[in-house]
Amino acid sequence: MIFWVFISVLLAFASSKSCDAEEPNNELCLSLNKNLLRSLETQDGHPNPSVHLALRLSNLHNLAKEGAYLNKLKSHLHNILQDSFSNNHPGVGQVALYTLALRSSCYDLNTVFVNISGKTMTLLTHLKKQMEQEKEHIVVNNRPLTNYYKYSLGIVALCTNGIRVNSHVSNKLIKAVEDQHLTHGDTCSVDTYAMAGMALQCVKDSRFDGQNTAELDSALRMIKQKLLDSRGTDNHIGNQFSTGLAVQALIAMGSPNVEFAASIKAMRTSARNYAYQNPMALSQVLPALHQKSYLKVKNFECVDEDDSLVLEPLDPVEILPSETKVAVNVEVVSRGVSLFYSVDVPHGSTLLQALELLVAKNDDFTFDTENTMWGPFLSAINGEQARQSDRGYWQVSSNDVLLPKGIAEFKIQEAQMFTLKNIERH
Repeated sequence: MIFWVFISVLLAFASSKSCDAEEPNNELCLSLNKNLLRSLETQDGHPNPSVHLALRLSNLHNLAKEGAYLNKLKSHLHNILQDSFSNNHPGVGQVALYTLALRSSCYDLNTVFVNISGKTMTLLTHLKKQMEQEKEHIVVNNRPLTNYYKYSLGIVALCTNGIRVNSHVSNKLIKAVEDQHLTHGDTCSVDTYAMAGMALQCVKDSRFDGQNTAELDSALRMIKQKLLDSRGTDNHIGNQFSTGLAVQALIAMGSPNVEFAASIKAMRTSARNYAYQNPMALSQVLPALHQKSYLKVKNFECVDEDDSLVLEPLDPVEILPSETKVAVNVEVVSRGVSLFYSVDVPHGSTLLQALELLVAKNDDFTFDTENTMWGPFLSAINGEQARQSDRGYWQVSSNDVLLPKGIAEFKIQEAQMFTLKNIERH
């Protein structure tokens, strides 16, 4: 009996080894590393701090490309802050992610200043003030200005930069965990639980004064159990896109390998099936495959780093449009009213392309998108807004199953019915 227990532990350990532990896994992670590095050159729009953070958490580096991207992030950070100030738009999530990205390159954040209403302060002081505003909003409205994912990310950013997190701020997150408020709509949000786990673990490790250790430990146990209970039969935690952050959280919280080994194996399988084409998705998965979490940047020193990652030139690939057409039906649901539309699209079209064709065919159908780090976010249909900043969103599903990818990535392979439902938050 003892022998078989020993063998089981060995098998679990083997399946959870990090990228560089076994040759096949090393080759996979090298390929993913290169894909993420290549995205710096091919991505449209603004630089993505999550991508930079993941590259810095990898074991292999191209320091020249990472340094050039860091300069882009620093330049764009100014625009992010100005947009936040001028539009009174709560930007705690983006500011937090930018500070983590800069910290991962050991950039001195005490040299980054912002000017608000004539007052100059460091970026970290500004973030701390933002977190206080979020906390006060919870006191009055029982929810943050943004959401608990961004609230947790703010705590991670402050904590990993050595800034003391006010106990009143962390206690609000602990209470939200206890009351099971970490949801997306009516369902448990694995991403939010994962980020909350990393936030509270960082607070615990930092031993900030005034923290209630018993309540902190209890919340961490609840988060860990919630993540483990969210593991499906395919061993993804939540789904294949939330598993990366979930595994990061389990690693940060000190879970034994046996508790996340199968999930790491599931991510490898998804990666080999080309599931992580979106740079944002890959940026959350790659650190987990290296068995690292965002908390690792707290101790980065950025000395004697590897600089061996080289990108080979890619041969141009010409993609010819398909002559095969498939029927797409779209139901738009808002406030109890449904509208129906249909259009034929080329086989392999993305949902975004299908909606664009629908606009061309129907004078009474329109839509708008917002740019996000995950790609285009469906923000309005027929003039009706459901913006992230308003805590609303257009839920996209097919046959009562939520789409696993964004509208610019999901490809239509057969006749399909899509439901676009306006989800309003209060």
